[in-house]
Amino acid sequence: METGSAPVRFDTKIAVLLRDDLPTWQRLNMTAFLVSGIGQVAPEVIGEPYADADGTPYLPMFRQPVLVFSGAKETLTAAHQRAVTRELPLSVFTSDLFRTGNDRDNRAAVRAVPRDHLDLAGLAVYGPRNAVDKVLKGARMHP
Repeated sequence: METGSAPVRFDTKIAVLLRDDLPTWQRLNMTAFLVSGIGQVAPEVIGEPYADADGTPYLPMFRQPVLVFSGAKETLTAAHQRAVTRELPLSVFTSDLFRTGNDRDNRAAVRAVPRDHLDLAGLAVYGPRNAVDKVLKGARMHP
């Protein structure tokens, strides 16, 4: 077990940005969906599996914190544009996805709308810390 006292500072950041006018249940649900693909495209963010003292195995989790932000619809639109321009790994959750019930319909709902017309409810972005900070300009930490 590692016992170093110096805080670990990651050179990457995982961040979620949620629209600030949505109910709490939608924000929580979106957060789980939005971060679910990051480990697929960036496997280095996944830590080792866990086990308790009895040897019960548990799934691995992200090796670093997921920071959650909120902002107005315009903040999400601007952050989305900056993330796309910087070619950062990005997931989106549009308002249409609250009305679908499966992955196939979710993907079809996003595919049906041009990028600049997506009604964004949330997004997740992963990349170098400074680049992600620039993408999130104008957002605030989620309360």
